[in-house]
Amino acid sequence: MAELTCQFVRPDRLLYEGNVASLILATIDGELGVWPGHEPEIVALGDGVVRLSINQPNGEVSIQKVVISGGYAEIDPSGVIILADHARRSDDIDADVVRETRDAAIDKMNDFDEKDNRRTYYENKIKWCNLLLKQVLEDSGRTAK
Repeated sequence: MAELTCQFVRPDRLLYEGNVASLILATIDGELGVWPGHEPEIVALGDGVVRLSINQPNGEVSIQKVVISGGYAEIDPSGVIILADHARRSDDIDADVVRETRDAAIDKMNDFDEKDNRRTYYENKIKWCNLLLKQVLEDSGRTAK
């Protein structure tokens, strides 16, 4: 079975490097499926979940989910390089830590005047935390409120 090479990078480290059967990217225009032989393309990533389909030695395919926010992906017929601004594997999200981080960001953001541009940093941090928590809820079978 044909496979793609995949490098998945965030600013501080390499998240994944290896072969994938296919993957689904979360782009700014929606989801984009990528299979071996895909036409060359560069896409802007949005907020969502990238799903990597990885062939296992026993013939089964496992799905690895990575929550992302922003970045770019370069696709060619034999591989994909994903450069994400923010990325976290869905099995590596500690909901309690994310909630604490979000609550601290809300408190810090509220220390600034409404017109203070420093609020933007905390607004983005809160948005990222909410995206992570949404994935935790989806993985647990619950829906976000």
